[in-house]
Amino acid sequence: MDWMENMQRAIDYIETHLDAEVDYEEIAAQAYCSRYHFHRVFGAICGCTVGEYVRKRRLTLAAQELAQKKAKVLDVALKYGYDSPDSFSKAFFRFHGILPSQAKRSASLRSFPMITLQNLLNDIGRCEMNYKIEEKEGKILVGYKKRFFGVPYGEEREKQEEEFFCTTRGKQWLLRGASDNPELDYCLITNVDEEGYDFYIASEVDEWGRQALFDPTIMGIDGVENMGFEIIELKPQKYAVFQTEKQRRPVREYMDLRRQIVGEWLPAAGYVLKDAPEVVVLHWKYYTDRDQKYIEICLPIE
Repeated sequence: MDWMENMQRAIDYIETHLDAEVDYEEIAAQAYCSRYHFHRVFGAICGCTVGEYVRKRRLTLAAQELAQKKAKVLDVALKYGYDSPDSFSKAFFRFHGILPSQAKRSASLRSFPMITLQNLLNDIGRCEMNYKIEEKEGKILVGYKKRFFGVPYGEEREKQEEEFFCTTRGKQWLLRGASDNPELDYCLITNVDEEGYDFYIASEVDEWGRQALFDPTIMGIDGVENMGFEIIELKPQKYAVFQTEKQRRPVREYMDLRRQIVGEWLPAAGYVLKDAPEVVVLHWKYYTDRDQKYIEICLPIE
């Protein structure tokens, strides 16, 4: 598969430049794709950002060199991109749990191995996926956001998303009450970069509802303007749409499904991810058959 060879070429390029300044544009060029597309695919498959991968690999190699007792801490720190021994020591301690000087004393060290893409994809597990390509019309939502760290489908995502949902129940109930369809909730992923991404919880609210929501004289409660609600405009966009099986608790399945989509379907389908919001639609059956809940994953493509 050419795409896998291209991605692995980019990873190999990273490995040969760990002692140099990171050029993300050049890394993406090695995979013959845009920086945005490479970042999203790398994060979904590998579970970390390119920056995290570089940092962990550098600290792994730095520890190996220090353990050989031939290198000075300052030389190793400068070699792997740290401006001072102090910043290097802090990063080293966070990763290995010991100071760089202790690495020379046969201490226990962590190792983050080089990624081999084929091994990762073998772990995904191949199965049938049903999907459809849809040209969706524009949509206006009302929602609120939080800045998440990590990559959209790394291990950190599940914990952050669960906490965000559990600690903003009042906002969800308010939006659901104003929604045209209270059995649909939306999650949006946008503004993805090396530091993280914006995660929105949103609902579809009609024009009158949007105006009323921001008017305390209509809402009858104070402080609505301080709740962080935003008007979100989704422009017309082509999406690849996937969905989980209908069941009572579909949340856990859709994490695995997204990784499989990016690892298997996207490379073979001839599309690339577009720099547009990724949309997750939660189809909750609160008042009818609760075993018919499902989640749609809508990837913006071109």
